Amino acid sequence: MNEQKTQKSGAAAAPPKQPAGSPPLSQQPPSGMQPGQAAAAEQTEESDKPQDAWAARRDLIDHSPRTMNIGARAQFGGGTVRGDQNNIAGNQISGDVFLGGKTEVHQWTLTGLSTPSLASGEVPPHRLQQLDASFVAAADTVEELLQTLRRDRVLVLTGARFTGRRTAALVLLHRLGATPVHILDRDTAPGTLADQLAAREEGRVRGYVLGDLTTRRGSPLRESHVLAARDRLAERDAYLVITAGPDAVLEDVPSVAWQPPAGAEILAAHLRTLVPPARAAELMDHPAVADFLGHSHQPREIADFARLLGRYSAAEVAEEAIAAFSRLSLENQVQEWFEGDERTIHLRDKAFLVALAAFDGGPYALTAELSDLLYRYLLAVEHPDHPPEVPVFGTHIGKRLQLARAEGFAADEHTEWGPVTQYKARFLDDRTSLVLLDVVWTSHPSARPALVKWLGRLADDGRPLVRTRAASTAAVLARTDLPSAMALVIEPWATSRLFRHRLVAANALTLAHHIGTPNIPRILDDWSSGEDRRLRWVATRAYALIGPELPEKALAALRAAARSLHQDLDAPDDIDWETATELFDAVALLLLSPAHDPVLVELLKHLDDDPAVRALTLGGFVHACRQQEDEHDPSSRPAVLAWFAETATTDAQTAAGLALLWRRALGDRSTTGNALDVLRDWVLLADRSPAVEWALAALLPRLVTSSTEYQRLSHLLRTMPGEDGAPPPQVAARLLTTLPHS
Repeated sequence: MNEQKTQKSGAAAAPPKQPAGSPPLSQQPPSGMQPGQAAAAEQTEESDKPQDAWAARRDLIDHSPRTMNIGARAQFGGGTVRGDQNNIAGNQISGDVFLGGKTEVHQWTLTGLSTPSLASGEVPPHRLQQLDASFVAAADTVEELLQTLRRDRVLVLTGARFTGRRTAALVLLHRLGATPVHILDRDTAPGTLADQLAAREEGRVRGYVLGDLTTRRGSPLRESHVLAARDRLAERDAYLVITAGPDAVLEDVPSVAWQPPAGAEILAAHLRTLVPPARAAELMDHPAVADFLGHSHQPREIADFARLLGRYSAAEVAEEAIAAFSRLSLENQVQEWFEGDERTIHLRDKAFLVALAAFDGGPYALTAELSDLLYRYLLAVEHPDHPPEVPVFGTHIGKRLQLARAEGFAADEHTEWGPVTQYKARFLDDRTSLVLLDVVWTSHPSARPALVKWLGRLADDGRPLVRTRAASTAAVLARTDLPSAMALVIEPWATSRLFRHRLVAANALTLAHHIGTPNIPRILDDWSSGEDRRLRWVATRAYALIGPELPEKALAALRAAARSLHQDLDAPDDIDWETATELFDAVALLLLSPAHDPVLVELLKHLDDDPAVRALTLGGFVHACRQQEDEHDPSSRPAVLAWFAETATTDAQTAAGLALLWRRALGDRSTTGNALDVLRDWVLLADRSPAVEWALAALLPRLVTSSTEYQRLSHLLRTMPGEDGAPPPQVAARLLTTLPHS
C-alpha cells in the first residue's frame, strides 16, 4: 500500500478498477431492485466509479435534512424554520381552492376547543357554554358571520381538519340563540340534506351542524341542495352550519375559508377559563409553555395542553408531564394519520407523508414524484394480484400541505451546476419527520417490504439529493430498530457491487451515529478489520466522516485497516486498491477537519510504528495537500499551505509538524513523486497568487535540513516548466533564493 502504486493503479487519479483476485461478486441484488434492474447494474458495473470523497462529503452536507444539521449550513440549521406559505408563482396562499364554488377568504381568528366526533345527536347545553367561554374571535368578524347566518340560514365553513372549524360552527349557533343544536351524521349525502332536516322533531331543534361533509366529483354540494335545506330551515326558524375540508367539491355554493389564530392567543383564552388571570399569566411564562408554543400545534392540542396546565397548577400532575406533552401530541397526530381508514386519509396521501418525512425541506415536485413511487409499492402489498394504478392528475399542493401540517417555500437547492431556486416543502414542526418514520417502521411492519423496496430505488437514483435522503431515512430507521435496519436496508447496500450503493451505506451509518444511534463505531470496527473488501470500503468512508468527533478511535481503526492491507504488498495485483485509496482520503479528510490539531498530533505520534502506518500517514498527507481552501475557486490557497501559514508565527509545534510530514513525504520513495507533483502545482499557483507565494516562501526553508533535501527542491525549482509548456515561471527563481544551502 503506497502512494506510487496507488497512482499507477488509477485509484487516485482515476476511479479504480476491480482488482484481480478479488472475491466473487455477490449475487444478491441491492435492496428494492427487480431482476431486470440487477442485470442493468451488472452491465454498468465497469463504469460505476467511487465518488470522490470530498465531493461525497459536500453532497452529504448540502442534502442531509435540517434535523441532522451536518456541517455549517445556515439555511439547513436545526430548529423550526418559519415563513410564509407560498405557491409556485411565489404568491401567498390565503385560502383554499374549490371546484366550481364561490369562495370568500377571511383572515380572522376563530378558535375554541375542538369537539369530539359525533355521528349524530344533540349537543348538551353546558358543552356549548364551555366552548363559548374559551372562544377567541374578532367581534366584527363574528358579527359579520352571524349576519350571514341570519340572512341565508346556511353557512359553509371550509378549512383543514382539527383547526377549530367545528367549534366555530357550534359557538356561532349558540350566540345566535339557535338551540338546541343537533349534530347531523357526517355520512349525510349532499342530495339528502333537506330530508335529514325534515326528519327532525319540529319546533324543537333550531341549530344544526354537519361536520366534515363528504363530497366527491360525482356527488358535489350543489346550490339546489342548499336552497332546499334553506326552505326546510325557514319553516321552523332554524339554522345550519356545514364544515368541509379544503378539497370539498362545491357547485355555486358560497363558502368561508378560515384559519385559527396564533397558538399563544388560543392557549391564553383557555387558561383564563381554568385558572385566575394572575396565575394564567404566570403559566404563560413557564419555559415548558414557551417550548410548546415554539412548535406547530392544532387548536385541539392547545386546548388539551391548557387543561393539563390547569391540572399542573392544581398540583395534580408533575412538571415532567407538561414538558412531554408537545412530543406526545405530535406522536398522536402521526398515529392518527396512519391508523385512519381510506375515507379519513387515502393511501396515496399516506405515501406522501412518508416521502415528505424523507425529503423534508426538499423540492416539492421531487417529493411528490417519489411519493407516487412509494404509493405503487404500497398498492402492490395491499393488492398483489392487481397492477398498481396511480392517478396522473388531481392532487393540489395546498391541500396536500394542509393535510401534512406542512408549508411550501421558495429557496435555493445546491446542484452540481450551482444554486437553483426551487419550490420546497417542509413540516411546520421540524420533529415530525423523525417521529413519523419511527411510527411507520415500528407500528406498521406490513409497510416494511414496500418501504425497503422504495429505499433501494432511492439509493440507485442518479440524483445526489435522492441518494442522501435514502441514507438519512435509513439512519432514522437504524436509530429506531438497528438490527432490522441493518439487515433489511444498510447491509445490502454495503455489500453491493456498485459504489453508489456502498456510499449510501456509509452515509447512512454516518448520519445514524450523528443522531445518537448506539454501536455504529463497533460496526465500523468489525467491517474495517474484516475480509469483505466492500465492507472495508464502507467502514473507511464512514470513519472519514465521523472521525472528527472521535479522532483517536477513527485513526486507530484506519491504522488497523492499513496493516491488514499491507500484508499484500508482495502481491500488488491482490491489493485492495479501492480501500487503499479510501484510507488515504480518510486521513486527508480528518487532517482538514475541525479536529485537525489532534489528528496531526496522532499522526505524528504513530508515524514510525510500522511500514503500513507510515504509508497510510504520508499518503493521506499528500492527498490532503491537493485540496484547496475554496474548492470552487481554483486560485485559492491550498488548505494545508494555508494551515501552515496561519500557524507559522502563532503555533510553532503545529508548523513544525506540518513541515516534518512534508520532509518525510518528499524523502519516502513511495510518496516522493506525488509530493513533488503537489509542490510543482503549488509553485504554478504561486505565480498567480501573492498569498500562495508568501506562504511557500515561509515553508520551503523548513523543508531543507540536508544536502539531499536541498538538491531535490532546487532541482524542482530550476527545471520545472510553466503551465501548458510555457517557460519556467518567474516565481520559481524567487522561491529558489529562499532555500538555505546545507
